[in-house]
Amino acid sequence: MKTEAKKKDAPDEVVLGVSTSFDGFLRFRETLRIRGKFKGTIEATGALIVDKGAVVEADRISVTSLTVYGTVVGAVYAIDKVDMLSGAELRGDVTAARLRIADGVLFDGQCSMTGVDKEVEIFSRPTGEIKAELQRLHGPRPD
Repeated sequence: MKTEAKKKDAPDEVVLGVSTSFDGFLRFRETLRIRGKFKGTIEATGALIVDKGAVVEADRISVTSLTVYGTVVGAVYAIDKVDMLSGAELRGDVTAARLRIADGVLFDGQCSMTGVDKEVEIFSRPTGEIKAELQRLHGPRPD
């Protein structure tokens, strides 16, 4: 019974196996785990996981989230997050709302952060930035 309940609650995951080599265009909605080799373009509303030993060469990867254990070469755009875990290699520019790079990762590229929520903790922002925003919104403060 417990096994059946877990299967119903678990998100769908498609796996490209270790011996799989795929060239072309991938589009998916849930989660795709690549264990083999992929070359082409990925545009998806789901999550992408690149396992250890897997190689992904893409001109563009556009996903909700990316988790890298293996090798990724190409520009990455993630709506939510990119996780590069120990042993991962990512060569390309990354655009994401959140980024995590573990020790032992080779990252060669630039990173742009996007999608910062407006309800940001004010103590995490520099004082000068807060003052400038308040002046823009409410005008100069009378002394």
